[in-house]
Amino acid sequence: MIARTEPDLHEVDPEIEALMRKEDARQRDSLRLIASENYASRAVLTATAGSLTNKYAEGYPGKRYYEGMDFIDPIESIAIARARQLFAAEHANVQPYSGSPANLAALLALCQPGDTIMGLSLPAGGHLTHGWKVSATGIYYKAVQYGVRRDDNRIDMDEVRSLAREHRPKLIWVGHSAYPRVLDFPAFAAIAQEVGAYLAADIAHIAGLVAGGAHPSPVPHADVVTTTTHKTLRGPRGGLILCKAAHAAAIDKAVFPGLQGGPHNHVTAAKAVAFKEALAPSFTTYAHQIVANARALAEVLIGRGFRLVTGGTDNHLMLVDLSPRELSGRKIAHVLNGCGIELNANSIPFDPRKPFDPSGLRVGLAAITSRGLVTEHMGTVGELIADAIEVAAAGGDPARCAAIRGRVAEFLAPFAAPGL
Repeated sequence: MIARTEPDLHEVDPEIEALMRKEDARQRDSLRLIASENYASRAVLTATAGSLTNKYAEGYPGKRYYEGMDFIDPIESIAIARARQLFAAEHANVQPYSGSPANLAALLALCQPGDTIMGLSLPAGGHLTHGWKVSATGIYYKAVQYGVRRDDNRIDMDEVRSLAREHRPKLIWVGHSAYPRVLDFPAFAAIAQEVGAYLAADIAHIAGLVAGGAHPSPVPHADVVTTTTHKTLRGPRGGLILCKAAHAAAIDKAVFPGLQGGPHNHVTAAKAVAFKEALAPSFTTYAHQIVANARALAEVLIGRGFRLVTGGTDNHLMLVDLSPRELSGRKIAHVLNGCGIELNANSIPFDPRKPFDPSGLRVGLAAITSRGLVTEHMGTVGELIADAIEVAAAGGDPARCAAIRGRVAEFLAPFAAPGL
């Protein structure tokens, strides 16, 4: 056999390698507060980087269109079994490429184009794929959007019930991308049952909290549950669908061949690893710590004079309302990024500003909790955020931003960044 030495990434593409190293450094040195991001473990990252990326596997375990499934089938079967165990679900499909395709698959399985669906409106904290007008889900389906109350910004269950009775939707979505309170799955299920609708729960943001027992589970109440496998679940970028056994065949057919071709086997393996990590007792501790950290940080920010949408949080995220100070969320978020504090501008309910330049900031606690920060550290985190907002509001002086960036890096130095 002739040995062949392959060039590494540095030799093949030093430009890309250099940028990747800079991103590694940024993730180590920044206060990462984007609610949809986290740190995947080294084990998860290793699984995504293996030879499984070379393999096609259209179909499902035992029913493939390709040969060479000796090891692919067991990997996917393990991922399915672990997902079912983790969420106490009757059926699991681990093939969706991400959360949005998972939501499309749920609609393809249970609805026909033109059917009426209901979901939380995007400005109220919902997701594009719950029927918002620019999404395929709002183009191919008749979408009715429910909202939140003006006085407390919480989901108005009376409105949900009234709209459901009026429009008789085929499917009702419960889930969000920016709603800081516990979702009442039993109440949604009762409304869906009353009007003869399917209930689909999108737990992309709170899946890790559900898995860890820090948020109620929709699985006993919903026909279909969709989620991403990153965010609070700490897995690879990907999607997952859980459903009742009665919908298993329709869901599987909707994913493949309805929407996708071959699954990403390297990501399937990484999902299996993440599910195993989430089944460990330490993950339960982690999930509850996220919520405790979020509540502690909310108190600090309120103490510094900031208004939070709904007045606080029950989960991993919160929305800071900058409208009383007439500040641009996008401009503030941009300056904070230069301060080493990474979060995103976000619309708030009844926002007086346009969606691309909203009045809110979305803050998430999953990633910094993965680094080992606990409630006693939230005072410092809150002070850094508040100080940076003050700097941004005053024009974003580069020297002051650099000083905060240094404080952030020094503060984070004792906390290892998982996977890096």
